[in-house]
Amino acid sequence: MGFVTGMLAGLHRRGCEARPLLDAVGIDLADAASRIPVERYAMLYNLVVAELEDEGFGLFPHRMAPGTFEFLCRGMLGAATLGVALNRAGRFMRIVLPTLRIDIQREGQRARLDIVELTPIAAERNDPARVFALEWLLRLLHGVACWFVGRGLALDAVSFPYARPQHADDYALVYTEHSSFDADVLSARFQANLLDLPIRRDEAALASFLQGAPGKISMLYRRDREMVFRVRDLVRDALPDNLSLETVASHLHLSPRTLARRLEEEGSSFRGIKDATRRDIAFARLTKTRQPIAQLAADLGYSDPSAFYRAFVSWSGVSPERYRNRLARDGVPISN
Repeated sequence: MGFVTGMLAGLHRRGCEARPLLDAVGIDLADAASRIPVERYAMLYNLVVAELEDEGFGLFPHRMAPGTFEFLCRGMLGAATLGVALNRAGRFMRIVLPTLRIDIQREGQRARLDIVELTPIAAERNDPARVFALEWLLRLLHGVACWFVGRGLALDAVSFPYARPQHADDYALVYTEHSSFDADVLSARFQANLLDLPIRRDEAALASFLQGAPGKISMLYRRDREMVFRVRDLVRDALPDNLSLETVASHLHLSPRTLARRLEEEGSSFRGIKDATRRDIAFARLTKTRQPIAQLAADLGYSDPSAFYRAFVSWSGVSPERYRNRLARDGVPISN
């Protein structure tokens, strides 16, 4: 939900009402514990852009007129390699967003993509509008890069120039498990040989891709993370049994080493998926039910309730009871 509220920040800045757009796609901001289907997120993306006539969501001093995404892609089309295409993208984005600079640097076997603010996006470093603007721009560049080479591209690590947001646990699925915060600039690091990958898309492929754009870029997340979702579903469906990496690999007809490598290529890990799955279920149950804490811990596969308490405090900063009491204090209805 953190990605949704960030997307709406520009609407609020311009005094526009978000409720009709949320209702149109069936998203309820009050249901903060629920996951948002990626299809609905992509629909909301396009509705916000259409409402503001700005593909930058009203977050930047300069409006990104509708069609900007198309011309970004057309500028990258025909490049020989991904490195050339990304350099073209950086020059194009400097024209449409002159307050930012995108740098691509090779450092031996590693490479780095930096997003540098020449003028601050917001007065406050941790302003939700600034956080989402940087999240979105990195996701845009990474998603387009994956599409042009026809494969998922693993980010080894990303440093974000703001404090850790509440939804940072989801960065393992969207970007990489190795995310850090409070950096000077946004910096994404990856293997340099990825820059030498050939561009595999042509004009016909681009014409098809642009149907549903620019929100369609969000849909790449699902394809890029196919193995992550398969593992998550197996782990979730087996609860309270605590599946091992070896057991899940056997279900998928893979060796444990191959499964670990595939998850790493998709920017995740088996442990990270297990933790995220338990976390999502815990938040949803505490928000929507009055299930006893000890029973919830057992349902999530924790043999010792104290282990669940420690895990929940690491996720939320508070105990399960305090989290549920805070919801009640805030007037969030909880069913029996």
